[in-house]
Amino acid sequence: MDTLTSLGLSGLFISSFLAATILPLSSEGVLSTLIFGGFDLTSCLVIASVGNTLGGMTCYYLGRMGKLEWLERRMKISPEKIERTRSMINRYRSLPAFFCWLPGVGDLIAVALGYFRCGSGQVFLMMFAGKALRYIIWARLTVWTINAV
Repeated sequence: MDTLTSLGLSGLFISSFLAATILPLSSEGVLSTLIFGGFDLTSCLVIASVGNTLGGMTCYYLGRMGKLEWLERRMKISPEKIERTRSMINRYRSLPAFFCWLPGVGDLIAVALGYFRCGSGQVFLMMFAGKALRYIIWARLTVWTINAV
């Protein structure tokens, strides 16, 4: 994290992007460190949100490349579970993309949205809204901590 923090806003973008992929990385520490270091709050929020959304969209596009036989054979996902997911995606469209920020299931949501061919523009907007809201809340907690000290 020290290396990414030393890169400033570029490091924040990199950490935010990578944290939204299948890599086990957290970008909140970099965000807080930069805020503590006096970086512009708005710039930090925009860069973290865009980086995290673009990282999440890589999962979406991986899903678009998926094939049914991969899910059934290699990932051991039953046809029934695939059909339940298809039904949920058909019902809610791109709305689940708002929850791609959730740890553990967020990447799976993004992959499913890609696999079932939800519109990429709508997915991007919903994903951005959810990820931006999460970063705004995190940043407010960080600023609150700074002011409390």
